[in-house]
Amino acid sequence: MSRIFQFLFQFMRKYLCLFMLCSCVLLKAEHKSSVDSLSVRSDAQKGWTFGALPCVAYDADAGFQYGALANIYYYGDGSTYPNYLHSFYVEASYTTMHYGVFRLFYDSDYLIPEHRFIFDISYVPNAMSDFLGFNGYTSRMNADWIDPATDAYKSKVFYKYQNNLFRTSADIEGTISDHWKWNAGLGVLGYMTDAVNVNMLNKARKEGNKLPNVPTLYQHYVDWGIISANEAHGGWHPYLRGGITYDSRDYRTFPTKGIYADAFLTYSAAFGAQASYNHLKANFNFRHFVSLYRDYAVFAYRVGAQSLLAGRSPFYMDSYFNTLFLQRELYEALGGGNSLRGIMCNRILSKGFAYANIEFRFKLVKFDIAKQHFYIGLNPFLDGGMVIRPAYLDEQALQQVFAASDSEFIGDYFDFSSSQLYAPHLSAGIGLKIAMNENFVLSGEWAAPFNKQDAPNLDSFYVKFGYLF
Repeated sequence: MSRIFQFLFQFMRKYLCLFMLCSCVLLKAEHKSSVDSLSVRSDAQKGWTFGALPCVAYDADAGFQYGALANIYYYGDGSTYPNYLHSFYVEASYTTMHYGVFRLFYDSDYLIPEHRFIFDISYVPNAMSDFLGFNGYTSRMNADWIDPATDAYKSKVFYKYQNNLFRTSADIEGTISDHWKWNAGLGVLGYMTDAVNVNMLNKARKEGNKLPNVPTLYQHYVDWGIISANEAHGGWHPYLRGGITYDSRDYRTFPTKGIYADAFLTYSAAFGAQASYNHLKANFNFRHFVSLYRDYAVFAYRVGAQSLLAGRSPFYMDSYFNTLFLQRELYEALGGGNSLRGIMCNRILSKGFAYANIEFRFKLVKFDIAKQHFYIGLNPFLDGGMVIRPAYLDEQALQQVFAASDSEFIGDYFDFSSSQLYAPHLSAGIGLKIAMNENFVLSGEWAAPFNKQDAPNLDSFYVKFGYLF
């Protein structure tokens, strides 16, 4: 409990002042409606609201972040508030762990009448993406191997690899009847993967703190033939997506009641050296929101699954969490601040996985600054995920590889027992939210895994925007 209070104190001290300062310099232009509608809330925002912030944040998966972002909302006459008619989001940022976000995002219910339209173009370079092997607990994580203070130390980047992603997508949603919607989308995912560039990382390090140039787990997987030469360096994959949605939520960003459920298929094509990796994946997602006391206390949970249905998928596509609407810059397959908080990114890397997130969302206090509506909230949570369709690992072939080695043992890398393969990965934590006009939400979350195999530091801290779901 003392760790939770320490997290809350640090977040308030470091980020509340920054957020308030930036909010005071927001530029706001209102287009007044000549007609007063009784359907418009008395506190509703109208017209255009423009917010700009420096990207000064910290993520346990990516390091200290610097850059800038801007978010523009258009509410029209305010009759749809807190839902917006148009949203534009632009970000250019980079982190001390060489993780970047360069993104343009547009979301509208108005551009195409009676349809929701989303467009996204992003480049997300990551010099040190997490790679802990396939199938969750089947692949063992040895914390001593990345701890320089131990005799077993290999390298701080032993469980890392280079994973740069370019993505562009366009998605549309239309109404079937009442709360039922149809969805369609297309896009391109371009992955550029490789071993960690140790020489580049060492340029910024002082003597005595250089990274050793030793093989990483990713390089071992390539050498052992688990990752084939055709997929080792990524590839380009155009995709088509279609599905249905049921949405009875009252609001989009902070629902107080209702259900959101979707089921969709994604077909990804492949060309050239990756031509054999055409594949079809299925996704199911169910979210439920229950008001415990007006909008001050809400119980929210999400359950879902993703699985390969047909074809072959390269390992780097298994690390991507398919979604109908892109709210965040990246969706890692299970693990990390965008799926299982407190658990290392890509901890559950398999052909199919299931997940659940449970939260209590509280609005502690509401207030206004310069005609902008704010609230401070708290959200304790529990996250969990597991393998449901494992990636193929040839145990017999691996036994032969390790039998020929005098210094490596298969038990240090793998545990092939079925009890480990399907064991759930669990974590819990608490978050603090500072929101402006319901949609612009600064989020700080602390989380810890139940099993030390899921994170070497035993806890993680994230600063992001918005709610997880």
